[in-house]
Amino acid sequence: MRNANYTSAIYLSEKDDSKLRELFLKYLRDIFWVEKLQVKTLPKLVQASATEDLKDTFQIHLIETEDHVCRVMRVFDMMGEKAQAKQCLPIEGLFEEGDELIHLTEEGSLGRDCGLIMTAQKLEHYEIASYTTLRNIARLMGNADAAKILQSIIDEEGIANNKLTMLIQSHINH
Repeated sequence: MRNANYTSAIYLSEKDDSKLRELFLKYLRDIFWVEKLQVKTLPKLVQASATEDLKDTFQIHLIETEDHVCRVMRVFDMMGEKAQAKQCLPIEGLFEEGDELIHLTEEGSLGRDCGLIMTAQKLEHYEIASYTTLRNIARLMGNADAAKILQSIIDEEGIANNKLTMLIQSHINH
């Protein structure tokens, strides 16, 4: 097992650096698409939610997500690249699952809110994993500024996930 400092000793050849950059941009385009789709979809979740707490949580996350879009665009700029989104089919399926859930559950029901929270948490976990990998690749490439921006998004996604966890626990306790 390698120690935690092993990666700092890795020498990146130009070829490695080029491949890391390519991988980084691929996943940055992916998460950019996810964030932009969320900006379009979160208002629907606000409207579909039964409780004010969940509505407020989704509304706050919409504002944060709009800012995430701007921050991801800054990372593209730092990389000297045009901000481009690339469709992410697994996440598109998750959004379709959320739409289906809304149609299959009764308006104002506890079941709908629980399903919305579950769907939102699946997305939060995907985002946290994606941003964590992007942050780590940025560090490997020596781009501390991009890594710092990505870390700030990871922190906010973690807070959003924790809020959703607290909401589902309060629903269960009632």
